[in-house]
Amino acid sequence: MEVLRIKAIDTQAIRHKMLRPNGTLEDCMFHGDADELTFHLGAFVDKKLVSVASFYFERNTVYPDAYQYRLRGMATLPEYQARGLSSALLRTAFPVIKQNQCTLLWCNAREKAIGFYEKVGFKSTDELFSLPNIGKHILMSIKIE
Repeated sequence: MEVLRIKAIDTQAIRHKMLRPNGTLEDCMFHGDADELTFHLGAFVDKKLVSVASFYFERNTVYPDAYQYRLRGMATLPEYQARGLSSALLRTAFPVIKQNQCTLLWCNAREKAIGFYEKVGFKSTDELFSLPNIGKHILMSIKIE
């Protein structure tokens, strides 16, 4: 397994399959994908892209930290899940986020992924909420030190 920086467009197919199967490929290009401080990571197994995550310089006013990143669009193909790929993406992202002077990473975690995020150190800060056509989520964050 290898983690590399990828382009936003490289995330589309996995985002579509795993996160927005009822939408279009265009639905899988998110606002901010092309921003200067946004970065995208991909995990490769045998040179095949099998897991993706995107990180946006974006502040959530729930948190007092002045500089924050948002995690969005983390997804792994089913046959590659539970192999530590998402954890590897996060471990690669943390130093980049810290280098950008940010002290917090937050996300709207899908209900079924809460256990994963807790396992890697994220804490929930709110109640479950629903995103139309996507499902239940909860706001979670982790301090970057």
